[in-house]
Amino acid sequence: MINLMIVDDHALVRKGIILLLENYQDVKVVAESGDGHEAIKLVMKHEPDIVLLDISMPNGLDGFSTARQLMQSQPDIKVILLTMHDEEVYIRKAIQTGAHGYILKKSKGSDLYEAIYEVYHGRRFYKVHISDEQLEKMFREEKAPSSVLTMREQEIVRLTVLGYTNKEIAEKLNISIKTVENHKSNIMHKLDLHSKHELIQYGINNHYIKG
Repeated sequence: MINLMIVDDHALVRKGIILLLENYQDVKVVAESGDGHEAIKLVMKHEPDIVLLDISMPNGLDGFSTARQLMQSQPDIKVILLTMHDEEVYIRKAIQTGAHGYILKKSKGSDLYEAIYEVYHGRRFYKVHISDEQLEKMFREEKAPSSVLTMREQEIVRLTVLGYTNKEIAEKLNISIKTVENHKSNIMHKLDLHSKHELIQYGINNHYIKG
C-alpha cells in the first residue's frame, strides 16, 4: 500500500484528487493539508511514503520550500510537485529542489497514478512539455558540480558567460587563443555540452555570472 499525503491550498482540488485515486486500490490518502507549515507537522504524525505537493501556496511557505524542509527532516520521503506551471524555470527549480516527480494539474488521473507508482518504486517522473533529452540535460547540469572543472576552466566559463571572445579571454588570462580553445573543449567534454549556447546556459544556471 502506498501512503499518500496531499498538500494544496484549494480544498476542492484535494477532494478531486482523493476521488480520482479511489479507483486505485494500492494508494491510500493518509492525510491532507492546505499549507506547507501544517504539512510539515502532519508528515511527522502520519509518515506518508509520498507527498503530493502544490507549488503555489499561501502563508509564506511555497511548495519548493516545503519540499526542501520535508526532505531534510524525513530523508526517506518522496515528493511529487503538482502544479499548473509548465515553464522551464519551474521545472529547473523542481530539479534543484530535489523533487522526485513533477506533474501538471491538467493531467489525467492515470498520469497522476503513474507518477505516484513510479516515484514510490524509486523512479523519477516528470510529465512536462520539454523533450526527454532536454530534461535529462537539465538533470545532468544540476548534478555536475563546479569541482569537476579546474579553477582555470571555471574562470573561462565565467568569462564566456560575460560575453568575452576567445581572443579577449586569452588576453585577460595571459594565455594563447589555442589554450583557451583547448580549455573550452575539455569543459564541453566534462559537462557533456555541445555548443557555445549550452555552455553559456550552464554558466548561467550554475551562477557563474555572479563570480
